[in-house]
Amino acid sequence: VQLQASGGGLVQAGGSLRLSCAASGRTFSGYAMGWFRQGPGKEREFVATISGSGTVTYYADSVKGRFTISRDNAKNTVYLQMNSLKLEDTAVYYCAASLRAYGSRSTEYPYWGQGTQVTVSS
Repeated sequence: VQLQASGGGLVQAGGSLRLSCAASGRTFSGYAMGWFRQGPGKEREFVATISGSGTVTYYADSVKGRFTISRDNAKNTVYLQMNSLKLEDTAVYYCAASLRAYGSRSTEYPYWGQGTQVTVSS
């Protein structure tokens, strides 16, 4: 599966952005999807994941209540709605796919998109 992330940009603190990740292939619903991010000088970290059916989601504590992951299997797309953005949310955001059950470790995801930059300003 090939992944293409988009929707990043520059936003003021407290604002919102919605990231999208379009996937190729006809078996999109068979993949758990995840969002990860890597801030300046930081290691890549887990943000959110969603099961193939979209019925189960899981979030990092740092984004819980502010970010929402969702998917549209008819459009082969997963989304990350980001609200109440904070300066510390500044990072390159990556989408990833796995045929295994959804998880929070980057090693569980063999397929990765190219990343989209999110910059939160004060």
